[in-house]
Amino acid sequence: MKIRHLMKTIGLAVAAVALVGSNSIDPLLARTLQDEPLPNIVFILADDLGFGDVGCYNPESKVATPHLDQFASEGMRFTDAHSPATVCTPTRYSVMTGRMAFRTGYRGVFTGVGGPCLIEKERLTLPGMLRDMGYATACFGKWHIGMTFLDKDGNRIKTGGVKGVEQIDYSRAIPDAPIHRGFDRFYGTACCPTTDWLYAYIDGDRIPVPPAELLDKSQLPKHPYGNDCRRGRVADNFNHEEVDLVFLEKSQEFLEEHVKTSPDKPFFLFHSMQAVHLPSFAADRFKGKTEAGPHGDFIFEMDTIVGELLKTLDDLGVADNTLVMFASDNGPEVPTVIDMRKTYQHDGARPWRGVKRDQWEGGHRTPFIVRWPGKVEAGTTSDQLLSLTDVMATLAEITGNRLPDDAAEDSTSMLAVLLGAQGDKPLRRYLLQQTMSLAMSIRDGKWKYLDHKGSGGNNYNRAGPWGMKPYALKDTDPDALGQLYDLETDPGETNNLYSTHPEIVAALKAQLEGFKESGRSVPLRRQPPNKELKAKP
Repeated sequence: MKIRHLMKTIGLAVAAVALVGSNSIDPLLARTLQDEPLPNIVFILADDLGFGDVGCYNPESKVATPHLDQFASEGMRFTDAHSPATVCTPTRYSVMTGRMAFRTGYRGVFTGVGGPCLIEKERLTLPGMLRDMGYATACFGKWHIGMTFLDKDGNRIKTGGVKGVEQIDYSRAIPDAPIHRGFDRFYGTACCPTTDWLYAYIDGDRIPVPPAELLDKSQLPKHPYGNDCRRGRVADNFNHEEVDLVFLEKSQEFLEEHVKTSPDKPFFLFHSMQAVHLPSFAADRFKGKTEAGPHGDFIFEMDTIVGELLKTLDDLGVADNTLVMFASDNGPEVPTVIDMRKTYQHDGARPWRGVKRDQWEGGHRTPFIVRWPGKVEAGTTSDQLLSLTDVMATLAEITGNRLPDDAAEDSTSMLAVLLGAQGDKPLRRYLLQQTMSLAMSIRDGKWKYLDHKGSGGNNYNRAGPWGMKPYALKDTDPDALGQLYDLETDPGETNNLYSTHPEIVAALKAQLEGFKESGRSVPLRRQPPNKELKAKP
């Protein structure tokens, strides 16, 4: 305990210096933080939840989200926050590392036994950074950043689909599970929990109950949002309609056990939801709870789970010293947007153009809410430009961890914004975005440049029930090699100004290429790694 106390004291002292030096925070605020214990941290990441799916972001939403609305009233709601990518895997890599995933060269998303882990073994991660500061770290839910599964000969399985799952030797540990990338504890799934070929829970780096049978899809609900299950192998303890309740139970057990056994040790909980990724299989007690169909019920379940986690913090008496963040990993999925617009007059992407996979705003503008009692003013709203990569640098500054230059290369601390010390001055100038095909865009204030034609994701020439053709907009500059939008006057990205402002296109393209070449989009921190702070407590 003495070592941990010393670590905490050193960390808070460094935090005070960093606060004053980096974001010009009032010295009185810095001293206040220095005198207080390190906060507990809970980061809740929803899956495929659109900007328009949450009531406090969309007054026309047809799905009630009372817990998120209340949560926002108790903290700060960001209106210009973005997932780093328009699909799961690259966003999650970027959240865990503070680095854009395109820098790894990986395209697409993992499925089945896909791996190895995209996070390099020696890379400093968000949970690793916090663990080095004395935090207990836990992840419950969807991982989706890749894992290595071994066959009976100890070789990495490279076969995809159900055949790859059938080659797993379940007596062998997974060598690059989340517990090997900074988390003390993990219970969850390798990829998309109810979509993928491997329907089984991983506990630490093992699968205690291997999947035995092929999934019987005839036993699953039938509706327009229930068609995404691959016919993989399923374990006896895996119920497609109870997955998010299992993750909730694990997170609550961790919180209760930790507060009981280690009340003086801060914790970091990453609650990584299945909701509201397709298929929309709400648990029985949530079915029919909304008038917006099965996906509406699933959104309602997601909101209830957020409420249950917040209630657990209250019941345990730790809410006042717990920083809670909530976001989504990308925009809403195609079938949910198409059908819900038509059937329920609910638009999960409202008011933006595009959906999941698209480079347009609807593909990556995310709800982002932060509550930190006594630090973040309740009921506030910020229009500061923010990327989920910024979570790492923000938490580093809060905990006093001096990030080395070979970590969090695309992460900017937003602590000054959270503490109300930034005012209207933009803290982050540039924003990078990527799609699963590594198509890129860059934002500078009101200007957004897409370094490609089209959405960068979905095919807007596709007709049929789930085709996006009805939502295709007229190309106002068909000969242009890319797209340029003024989000101030054209937030719907309807008028391509590529040929009208070639000088802005040239400047943004050059800046984008520079960020690619340099390996980073934030300035060098010009300081060596802090060996003392990174020592294991």
